[in-house]
Amino acid sequence: MSRALRLLVVTLTALAAASPAAATPWTWPLGDHRIARPFDPPDSDYGAGHRGVDLPGRPGQTVRAVAAGRVTFAGRVAGVWTITITHGAERSTYQPVSPVVRVGDAVTAGQPIGRLLGRHPSCRRTCLNLGRLRGDAYLDPADLLGSTGSYRLIDPDGSPPDPPDLGGGDLPIAGPVTSAFGMRVHPVTGVRKLHDGVDIGAACGTAVPAVAAGEVTRAGTNGPYGLQVEVRHAGGTRTSYAHLASVSVRPGASVGRGTVVGRVGSTGSSTGCHLHFMRLLDGRPVDPLGSGG
Repeated sequence: MSRALRLLVVTLTALAAASPAAATPWTWPLGDHRIARPFDPPDSDYGAGHRGVDLPGRPGQTVRAVAAGRVTFAGRVAGVWTITITHGAERSTYQPVSPVVRVGDAVTAGQPIGRLLGRHPSCRRTCLNLGRLRGDAYLDPADLLGSTGSYRLIDPDGSPPDPPDLGGGDLPIAGPVTSAFGMRVHPVTGVRKLHDGVDIGAACGTAVPAVAAGEVTRAGTNGPYGLQVEVRHAGGTRTSYAHLASVSVRPGASVGRGTVVGRVGSTGSSTGCHLHFMRLLDGRPVDPLGSGG
């Protein structure tokens, strides 16, 4: 082997050793494989920018680990629930997510790690902010996500657009979905029956806003629902907020999106403070997290 060729081999070997190993491809953390707002790193460590990608979703939706690793953080960062998973030399971050894992837990790719919460500061509607870091450097998560995803091109000088309607609306409050829509054994009566909404865990006294504008059709006690507010919206839909500690509106009142209609409580057939949220289409209950109309 010539001296020049030996020098080339040594140089290439050294470069390969100095380069980080290729990261394992990531699975999508939500069922919908789309990016609503892409990675846009800042010009400086403290400059404005977007250090992750935003994936459109629904409050209460299951969030899954993008790759095998170990949970190294699960708590609040600047008031936002955050999970960090370490995958060798890189880390993935998830906001805002109510964790079902703890620090030290080993996770596999696609394993549920929490439930998506609402009101992330970078999203106009509900989304998952997914981050990717190597050391202190932010990297583009899209480089590792599967090629089945698609991108939405947006005006870089304007506000990010609303993600498309995924079926169902946002949940009114942030918190874990403690009981989903569907058949279940009622925790008070012991009878197997349809659970006609979703239960959202929250502290007593938490303000409950209307999810959309409409007219209040009920505000008062309603049997096992306890104190309940029902709002009629356009298109034949209604939403209901039950087990309230107090109500803040009267029948016939007009409310806007975000108007507080009551406070979380435990009235009626309830085992503790939570909000029972219903969505009805033409009088028929549908899954608030699904596509039932």
